[in-house]
Amino acid sequence: MVETVQTPVAPHADGEAPVATPRWRLVVRRFLRHRLATISLVVFVLLVLLAFVGGELWHYRYDVYTPDNSQPPSAEHPFGTDATGYDLLAQVLRGTQRSIEIALFVAAVSGVFGSVWGAVAGLHGGKVDTLMMRVADLVLIFPAIAVAAVLANNVGASSQGWLLIGLVLAALTWPYVARLVRGLVLSLREREFIAAARTFGAGSWRIIFRHVLPNAMGTIIVAVTIIVAVAILAETALSFIGFGVRPPDTSLGLLVSQNQTAVSTRPWLFYFPGLFIVVIALSINFIGDGLRDAFDNTRSRSRR
Repeated sequence: MVETVQTPVAPHADGEAPVATPRWRLVVRRFLRHRLATISLVVFVLLVLLAFVGGELWHYRYDVYTPDNSQPPSAEHPFGTDATGYDLLAQVLRGTQRSIEIALFVAAVSGVFGSVWGAVAGLHGGKVDTLMMRVADLVLIFPAIAVAAVLANNVGASSQGWLLIGLVLAALTWPYVARLVRGLVLSLREREFIAAARTFGAGSWRIIFRHVLPNAMGTIIVAVTIIVAVAILAETALSFIGFGVRPPDTSLGLLVSQNQTAVSTRPWLFYFPGLFIVVIALSINFIGDGLRDAFDNTRSRSRR
């Protein structure tokens, strides 16, 4: 069972007993007090809508030439065009869409797999815990970008290249989630509600999915948020060095890589996709900070 968080509430004037505040309301209230995190959430949602909806509504496509070559930003082309006539706004929207898809896919896969792995290890303990954590440690010692570049080298150009790149990054990031969840489960498994579940004959998988993971959800959400930011930057790095998304598709990292030589002559080609990368990474990091504070019951804070 998921434990209910209670906070001191002043007695009602009529003498009625105070009512416990549900945990999710406390989390939302604390998150909204973190103004920078709230603003960042709004910015990130707007970027997602702009990428996935705005790209479909924009009258230029990312893979279709226009007759306007190397045009600076204007009313017709707000982000300008490149030397071959591609509208940069259309390309940035497509790149943002692809980068966010990869990052969310990595976070989902590594979050689910890492959470289950860490929960199983922490709940069983002993030799099972030791073996499973040594496997996680083995993955952690690999240089992530180098390994990802080798594994993604032959998949980036395929039609589902972005999905395979996401799988590669998820395979290298799940141990971070696993270690966090395992540490929390080591303390949770000694709690009364876990002992009660075992007394009533609940199996390990039922305890994990019904009791352990719901109580670890705060830690998991914060970890997954961090993974999103890491995946955005990792995909950018892979595409920048030529091992990520390949043409005719595009991503923010690929746009920065393709246009790095145009910084002095056509700076809009480099700075607009770079700006989107910075805004996405910063907004996700601030959202993670807000979620960490919101799920932290040991500190009371007020955001002004």
